[in-house]
Order: sequence, then structure tokens, then C-alpha cells
Amino acid sequence: MATSLGTTSPNRREHARDRAVRAAVAQGLLSAEEPVAALLDTAGIRASAAALTSAFAAVTDAPVLHAFAVKAAPLVPVLRLLYEAGLGAEVASPGELALARAAGVPPSRTVLDSPAKTHAELRQALGLGIAVNADNLQELARLDGLLPSAAGAPPVGLRVNPQVGAGAIGAMSTATATSKFGVALRDDGAREAVVQAYLDRPWLTRLHTHTGSQGVPLPLMAEGVRAAYALAEEINDRAGRRQIDTLDIGGGLPVNFASDEDTPTYAAYAGLLAATVPGLFDGRYALVTEFGRSLLAKHGTVLARVEYTKTSGGRPIAVTHAGVQLAVRTVYAPGSWPLRILAYDAEGRPRAGEPAVVQDVAGPACFAGDLLATGRALPPLRPGDVVAVPDTGAYYFAHHYAYNSLPRPAVYGFTRAAEGGTVFSLVRRAQTLDEIVAESGGGRPDALTA
Repeated sequence: MATSLGTTSPNRREHARDRAVRAAVAQGLLSAEEPVAALLDTAGIRASAAALTSAFAAVTDAPVLHAFAVKAAPLVPVLRLLYEAGLGAEVASPGELALARAAGVPPSRTVLDSPAKTHAELRQALGLGIAVNADNLQELARLDGLLPSAAGAPPVGLRVNPQVGAGAIGAMSTATATSKFGVALRDDGAREAVVQAYLDRPWLTRLHTHTGSQGVPLPLMAEGVRAAYALAEEINDRAGRRQIDTLDIGGGLPVNFASDEDTPTYAAYAGLLAATVPGLFDGRYALVTEFGRSLLAKHGTVLARVEYTKTSGGRPIAVTHAGVQLAVRTVYAPGSWPLRILAYDAEGRPRAGEPAVVQDVAGPACFAGDLLATGRALPPLRPGDVVAVPDTGAYYFAHHYAYNSLPRPAVYGFTRAAEGGTVFSLVRRAQTLDEIVAESGGGRPDALTA
């Protein structure tokens, strides 16, 4: 079995980011005309993919499909990069499936999850040969009518909720007593109903669970996996054969937003699973994982120009062009989703040598809560300076919130050139005002008055 590769070092990450900020300013990616941009470190993304695959290869020789959760970064070039790094795709809507297909991810490396799949979505997935995880027993009954025979059908599984509890963020915890996901195993009669559903359907060969993500501790994640493993063993024992041949254990590795350290690591999680559920890795079960945030978050940075600075109630405020349209979770739930703010001068050089000043960093939206940071000690910011918001590669700039009709920013990947410079590639261009108007019914101004 392979040994686990190391993840990106904090020093390497910091230096790469500093070079990229300076280069983005110098090359005009960030300017008075383009006051916000998003950057992705492609070498860092590859390193995270390698760390994931090697961590599981170190504990098992069984086949493992690492299916990236497309919702974490629904950008076609990102999906292609991860596919070429050995990952597949986990999709939860027709749109995400279309993105994965556009990136060239084959059906054999794609998994469909969603709590509300329509007949059309199920027919499309089955027709393409994509693995499907049903969310509930009603969906299994629907699949009964869509699968004329088990011969040639793609893999189908059922999601179960082990009801092992919540982490620190309720909205990110999917194995609570009342979670909307999966069949709740501890409800009266539910476990036996699940077992019988498998016995009645020889084509049902997978079992899926996911305990949650940010705020969920690793031991709780491992307990959820252990509960699913125990259920698979029970079903196979009752069936008298190895009916379940694949366990989909979800993703959810939390991200450290407080520093450039990669903690926890995939190696730590794989090691904990090996200790908690040793049978999981003995080769009898193929595995599927669905990590998302942990693969991308540390490799994304939002850059924004400081437009104005002022003081209110004695508190300095830096007004920037990055706010709720990019960081909606942080703006609405700052206690659960705090982000670091890094200060650079107008040339893109790290601000240093000045005493820190407690200040707010505000976004451009017209409501009082549009704040990236409150009461944060930073070098004094000035108009024209640049603020960088690291750890935003997942669920931030890829998920635009069109408050005030603010445009989506351009997204660039960056790599280090052989001669030491930084090379950028356009992942997604900035949204234009004409596109905003078109999306808002601009071609039908008389629709309500004619």
C-alpha cells in the first residue's frame, strides 16, 4: 500500500499567495476598473487531491472512488483539474451533472445524490450509467419502476441517517435525529424496513451515509461510518451473500479557517477510520468518498480593492468590493464562518511595519450587516490598498449571491512559471452588466405592461 503524501506547507502557501497577489495587481487582474477578483492555486489543488488519494491508499488496497462534491466549487475547469488528478464527481442536481459531463468526468466516476430527484433525473442518470444513491424508501419504490431488470443497471444505493448527533454547526450536521437526509435508522421500525428493502431488491448493492461537514468532529464522522458498516454487515448476513459490495462514506472533512495549516488531514481521518471500523478496509467493500470543501478551500483567495476608509463611532472602517455577494455564509453567520483578512498595499505587497489598528472590513452591499470582519486588528488600510481573503476556494466566490445586482467576479487559476513568475489562466470571466440585465428580463421590459 502507498504511503501518504504530505499536504501543502503553510510557508509554501503563504509565499505562493503573496506572489500571486503582487502579480495580479501588476498584470491588471485587480484594478480600479476590476476591483474584485478570485484566485485558485492549481498546484495546491493537485496537492490536496494527492493527499486524499494517498491517505486512503495507505490503509486499504480496495478500490476507492474519490468523487469530488461538485457543489463545493461548480466550475468546469476545476472539475477537469480534479478529474485529471484521479477524482470523480458527486453531483446533486441536473446542473451539477451537466457541469461534470462538460468537464469530461465519465459516468463510471460519477455519483448522483439528492433528496429530491425527479423521475426525469433518475431516468437520465440510469440511462447514462451513473451510480445513484436513493434518499428514502419512496425513491426506492420509484426506482422499482425505472429498473426493468438488474442486468446492466448502474449501481444503486440507499442513504441512511445513523442519527449519531450534531457538530458545532447545526446546518452542516446531517446525522441528527431529525435530519432531512436519508432513512433515519433509529426511528421505530426503520432499520428492519431498510434491511427488507435490500432483501427485496437484489440490484440494491450500495449503502450511503454522510454525517456532516464543517463543525463535525472526526470521531463523530467515524461513528457514522461505523453505523453504516454494521448495517451493511447485517444486510449481507441476512441475504446470505455479499449483496452490498460498496460503501459510500460521504465526505465532510472540516477545514481550518484560522491559519494556513492543513488540519485535520486526510491521513488523520483515514487512520481514525482504520482504527474505528477496521473491517471497512479489509478489501471486502469498494469505497466511495465525497469530499468537497477540504479539497478546495485552502487554495482559493478573494482579492478586493479598498475604495474608501472612514471612521464611525471611533471605529475605522475599510469599505471594499468583496462582501455578501461572495461570502454570504460569513456575512450572515460570522460566528460559524469567520474568515481571515490579509492586508496588502496598492502594489500588492504585504503591509508590514505599522502598528495594527482595530477596524471593520466592509463589503459594497447596501445593508448594514455586509461585513467581512468586525473589530479585526490589521495594519491601517488606505484607499487603493488590497485586502485578500484566503481559504475561500470552496463555497465562496463560486456561489454568487446577486445582492444589489453585483456582478460575479472573474476567477483565475495561477501557477508558478519556470523562471519564478506567476502565470494566470482564466477560469471564469467576470460577469458583464449586459448579462445582468439579460438575466433580469431585460429582453422583455413590457412583459407586465403590454
